[in-house]
Amino acid sequence: MRQIRLTVAYDGTDFAGWQSQLDQRTVQDELETAILRATGIQLRVIGCGRTDAGVHALRQAVTLRYD
Repeated sequence: MRQIRLTVAYDGTDFAGWQSQLDQRTVQDELETAILRATGIQLRVIGCGRTDAGVHALRQAVTLRYD
């Protein structure tokens, strides 16, 4: 299994936090959707931590694992 680390920054104003939630726009869901669009591969991302609704991040580490 391979791993890639991403460092992301985002304005969390319009997000319901980091972690995926039903019927809510989250950073995790948006990032996974962007990766799917760019690569055609559906991957789950793992954040180094979570943020609450409306919280911004400057250098959040994210891991992608794939075969």
